[in-house]
Amino acid sequence: MVVLSTIYTRTGDDGSTGLGDFSRTSKNDPRLVAYADADEAGAALGLALTCAPDLPERLRPMLLRIQNDLFDVGADLSTPLVTQPAHPPLRVQQEWIDELETACDEFGADLPTLRSFVLAGGTQAAAYLHLARTVVRRAERACWAAIDAHGSESAEPDDERPGGVNPLTAKYLNRLSDALFVFARYANAQGPGDVLWQPGGGR
Repeated sequence: MVVLSTIYTRTGDDGSTGLGDFSRTSKNDPRLVAYADADEAGAALGLALTCAPDLPERLRPMLLRIQNDLFDVGADLSTPLVTQPAHPPLRVQQEWIDELETACDEFGADLPTLRSFVLAGGTQAAAYLHLARTVVRRAERACWAAIDAHGSESAEPDDERPGGVNPLTAKYLNRLSDALFVFARYANAQGPGDVLWQPGGGR
């Protein structure tokens, strides 16, 4: 249950913040970088959903679900892994990754084979989706940095060290960047098509 009656708390004025297990850590903790980047990715998807009049309706429910998933990724990243949690935390599941792979296959089925890399452009929707894709790729790198810093093992009840980071968060973001690339191409297929990279700018 989330209750947000007061937005400012002043508890972070010392440079620390609370994690999902109520422990506190530095705001420079790489886990915070990772879930801040996931939050930014969700905001970028919000631009595609609200500011792109040419967004294909078929993409809309998928993007709304992904926006919600990105909040779930943040919840997972903010809660260290433990073997016997008092309350089972929200965790990214392998099925979420499988769903993204299925979406890649479905939306990419009729797209032409690429003979070049693509630039972020074409339709407005595609440009926003490419923007979201680049933020997701940054979030994935931040997840791996958090895993490097904290590991991916669960803490036992008598451990002094905190638990690690769920590696499925990084794997989900990896697959999401692929899916957003496909979605951007799908959006462009409804309009002018992909904007292809020309090495050397066509000079």
